[in-house]
Amino acid sequence: MTTAARPGTDTNAGTDAGTSTGTNAGTDADTQTGARPPGAATGTAPRGLRDFYENPAVPVASGNARSLRQARMLAAALGPAAARPAVVLDVGCGDGTAAATAAPLLAGHRVIGVDWSQDALRRARTRLTDVVRGELTAGRLPFRSGVADAVLFSEVIEHLIDPDSALDELRRVLRPGGHLMLSTPNLAAWYNRALLLAGVQPVFSEVSLRAIHGRPGSEVVGHLRLYTARALREFVTASGFEVVRVQGAPFHGVPRPMRPLDRLACAAPSLSSILLLHARRT
Repeated sequence: MTTAARPGTDTNAGTDAGTSTGTNAGTDADTQTGARPPGAATGTAPRGLRDFYENPAVPVASGNARSLRQARMLAAALGPAAARPAVVLDVGCGDGTAAATAAPLLAGHRVIGVDWSQDALRRARTRLTDVVRGELTAGRLPFRSGVADAVLFSEVIEHLIDPDSALDELRRVLRPGGHLMLSTPNLAAWYNRALLLAGVQPVFSEVSLRAIHGRPGSEVVGHLRLYTARALREFVTASGFEVVRVQGAPFHGVPRPMRPLDRLACAAPSLSSILLLHARRT
């Protein structure tokens, strides 16, 4: 995501084991059994669920509109890189597509992609200068405490078995006052409210890893937890962060005739398709 990082450059983003942030630092892949989208660094789950998330065909992002809005929020929080280049960890970077979308807005800052999946990291290296192999909950991320100025946590939390431990670990690697940029689908999106009233399963929710049942859509992505804007605020605050702002973003999967309404709903984050949360470590 950044053009400023150079392999071998000595920065404060060193790992606990003393390995370079430009290598596959982290734990052995055989111990990674977490529930996550392809590329997310997460917790523990049965082998079958792990295999599901390792499948590169499983969709993992809600579109470029979300990535750009989130990158603008982060760029505004960090300020110009010339003043003080920041270390940003993109936790659950996947193949690096979202990072590449945000790169022009974060030029000069050092962004390090973090993922447990070797396959995801191989693809991410075509878009990111620095990638690190690591996980969140079955151990620790391979970084010293307080090393990061910001953490990007995009489309990950809805896939976690243990989001509490995940946020504890993100808080550990952030410096005091560091920024958390989190995005996740909104359970209370404007169309989900209408669907529930009609007795239809909400979009983004899933009852099976094999097929979609009882709701619109056809893509199974393995969502385990869903949040409303209010629940997300309360959860992040209870985890030791101060919520600065919640914004809305549109969802690329909304049918084309309804997309203008979806963009309009972003003005009221509690109704939007995607929640973008900016918080600071207390």
